[in-house]
Amino acid sequence: MRSAGLRDEPSDIDEECRSLVKKLGEAGWLQYCVSDEGGVLDVRSLALIRETLARHSGLADFAFAMQGLGSGTISLFGSEEQKAAYLPAVARGEKIAAFALTEPSSGSDVASIETSADEQGREFVINGTKTFMSNGGIADFYIVFARTGEAPGAKGISAFVVDRSTPGLSDDRRIEVIAPHPMAELRFENARLPKTALVGVQGKGFAQAMATLDVFRTTVGAAALGFAKRALQEATRRTQERMLGGTKLSDDAITQSKLAEMIVDIEASALLVYRAAWLRDVKGRSNKPRSGSRETLCDRGCTDGHRQGSAALWRARCNRWPSRGKPLPGDPRAPDLRRRFRGAEDHHRPSAPQGMRVMGAFSKGYTVRFAHCHPAGIADYPRLLELCDAATPRTRAC
Repeated sequence: MRSAGLRDEPSDIDEECRSLVKKLGEAGWLQYCVSDEGGVLDVRSLALIRETLARHSGLADFAFAMQGLGSGTISLFGSEEQKAAYLPAVARGEKIAAFALTEPSSGSDVASIETSADEQGREFVINGTKTFMSNGGIADFYIVFARTGEAPGAKGISAFVVDRSTPGLSDDRRIEVIAPHPMAELRFENARLPKTALVGVQGKGFAQAMATLDVFRTTVGAAALGFAKRALQEATRRTQERMLGGTKLSDDAITQSKLAEMIVDIEASALLVYRAAWLRDVKGRSNKPRSGSRETLCDRGCTDGHRQGSAALWRARCNRWPSRGKPLPGDPRAPDLRRRFRGAEDHHRPSAPQGMRVMGAFSKGYTVRFAHCHPAGIADYPRLLELCDAATPRTRAC
């Protein structure tokens, strides 16, 4: 018997993911995943949508995010022909995208990838393996990063758009993970691509991958924020229902203090995440720390720190009550998905000097301006809430 308050997991994750992509496309939300005519992606809109979806369904957030990440390199660096061939279909939910970067021997160390793309006449021949590919097995096309050999390390990597139907590409080896979502290993055995499959400039794939990830990095924080808000909602509901010693758990002073801490962390995270998005959109600043720039260090340190803090807080406090090994509503296993999306925690954690600068900035009255964060292009935001209610399985009654 299932524990009260648990969601029913879809029996077919692949089909559920395809359905979510279709619904998001039909409702017009996937248009935010592709660039406008100027090649720009609005990070604030992406963040708001991801926060809302994550609060209702981790799989819906995943489906939305992967449409953006999987097509992002084309949005930023693709030719007009590539944009016309793929982006409109991505925005309508007719094509599912995937971002193929990770390999068995290289994760965060992108410069050490081994998949090769040998130039032979008018073609590139790809050989190698990609692993932990989100949307693997259901994607209609993959953005694949392979070594073309212009130079060692990061300077010898290029990006290619590879249709799933390409001979020599196999994506049938599926990977089971704790937070259910489509994932597979990709194997390339003499997969031949026309030169028109090259995305952007040959040998610039590393920079393209980093630029694509940089756009979506802030939205990962927004998704964690949505998870944390759902956790607070569920924790609060639980304390109001749970009787302890003849009184509600919510009347206990220690419980009230813990909930208050959660609220403070969530509010701080929201301000930091959306300020980072505003800086990206309005000021054109990336998430890379710059020498001598206290503001950028503060943004990265605080956003990363509160993202991890909120996720940890959520797992610790919402898993405190028995659930027979099953997740509470909203799927608390989803932070594990966020962590895989970003890479190893230690790789992204701010260094000690960065943390000191962060604290120094706040002690000197560093302020966060949230009023400028709301983008004009998402005025129909209430429709997203309606879509979430329609697309998300209902919670069982207690």
